[in-house]
This record gives sequence, C-alpha cells and structure tokens, in this order.
Amino acid sequence: MRAKKAKVTRAIPVGARIVCADNTGAKILKVIGVKGYRPTRRRIPAAGVGDVVICSVVSGKPDLKHKVVQAVIIRQRKEYRRPDGTRIKFSDNAAILFNLDKEEPLGSEIKGPVAREVLERFPEVGSCASKVV
Repeated sequence: MRAKKAKVTRAIPVGARIVCADNTGAKILKVIGVKGYRPTRRRIPAAGVGDVVICSVVSGKPDLKHKVVQAVIIRQRKEYRRPDGTRIKFSDNAAILFNLDKEEPLGSEIKGPVAREVLERFPEVGSCASKVV
C-alpha cells in the first residue's frame, strides 16, 4: 500500500451503505470503520477513494451476510480534484472486498469504472478492473 498522490475529499462516513462492485457475492456493505484514520474530537470518521474501510456485509450470499470484511473504496459520488486540475465524480459509491495481508482483491472481476488513485495505491486491482478513469 502506497501513499495517495491526489487530495481526495473524504465523503463516505461511518454508517454509510455502499455498493460492492466485485463478484464475491456481497451486494451492499455498511462502513463500520476507516483504517488509518486519525480522529478529531466529535468528528465522524470518513473515507474517500483509495481508502481502506472495515465493513459489514448487509446483503448478499448467506455465507457472507453479517461478516466483517475489509474493503477498498473505488468510486465516490462527491467530486474531488486531481493535481492536474481536473475534477472527477462517479454516479455511485462503490467498494471491493480486499485482503490486506496478501494485498490482493478477493473477487476476480470488478463491475464499472475504477478511479486511477486506487491503482496508484493498490496496483493489483488493475488486473481485475475493466475500466480505469
């Protein structure tokens, strides 16, 4: 896991429900924590594109339901600015399930586009991404 090059707005707070965009069997994830978040008093932890979050599987296959998993945010609705001045935003908030110990995604394919900031931090995601924006 490398550092991010863009200043991504953290727009997905703890408690948000996001779409799981891979083929692991999970459909909707609920964010219950953000890895590496440095807290400030009375501020709700939030995550942005390329951040690792701890999630609970809300809906999906019965064997995955109610399990606590780690995921990487690949899309967010709130626009953010890249260093070259362009602004990027997607139509939904989405994440993929990720194994941090082996540093590889759990699914073999990703539905929809993936932000370039995710590939800079986790290059292994590029092997199963269909489109990179």
